[in-house]
Amino acid sequence: MQIIMSDVLKLAVNGAGGRMGRRIVALAQADAGFDVVLALDSSASPLLGQDAGELAGVGKIGVPITSEVTEHVDVMIDYSVPAACVEIANICGERSIPLVVATTGLTEEQKQTVLVAGQTTQLIIAPNTSTAVNLAMKLVEDAARALKDLNDGVDVEIVERHHRFKEDAPSGTALRFGEIVAEQLGQTDHVHGRHGLVGQRKQSEIGYHALRTGDNVGEHTIVFGMMGETLEIHVRGHTRDSYAFGALNAARYLVTQGPGVYNMNDVLGF
Repeated sequence: MQIIMSDVLKLAVNGAGGRMGRRIVALAQADAGFDVVLALDSSASPLLGQDAGELAGVGKIGVPITSEVTEHVDVMIDYSVPAACVEIANICGERSIPLVVATTGLTEEQKQTVLVAGQTTQLIIAPNTSTAVNLAMKLVEDAARALKDLNDGVDVEIVERHHRFKEDAPSGTALRFGEIVAEQLGQTDHVHGRHGLVGQRKQSEIGYHALRTGDNVGEHTIVFGMMGETLEIHVRGHTRDSYAFGALNAARYLVTQGPGVYNMNDVLGF
């Protein structure tokens, strides 16, 4: 086991050619605590060989986009696609590279495969790395716990909005909000949208509604509906930087820990 206490962390970004990957490269380059030394993308990517800094809009940094882990790195951030995430998790597990997984859309089987890396290295799987979103998750947990014994019950609906390019729905963050609620209130039915004559709403269900509009970087509303009143917890991202900053903070935290599986609550001290 190696716990890294260096002032400057050698950072690898998997999915460096994507929208989030580029922002992580840009913000890491502006952070004296990181040195981007490896930028990974698919072996079929047309971006291979291009400078990661130029792609990120911060000028040449001398790190080309590649598909091979050829450099020694202190920590890896993965913002890619599920298949690539599984592949990099296997590599990080074999080489004991701390890994922050922020990729969404993993199947349960893929998630279990990724979790194996936590046996030999430090691992975080975070459906959302935003500080505000993770604080909202804590507030949702507290609200659900406080409302679980209401005589008239409580209905929970989750509405999420993302950009038109997002491929999975509902978002991994929305699903995590639902898991948190169900852990407290015991709902067993997760309903994705409603259409037609569906009958009266059952309190055993959580409803999910996914909107895809323009360049929306992400917002979630968790609605607790009661007889006579409503509580809504709403969180909105203004730019992708909120996720990138959170991922970098997670990477900073992870390298000070021993092998195992962690989450954003650990990073934020909840």
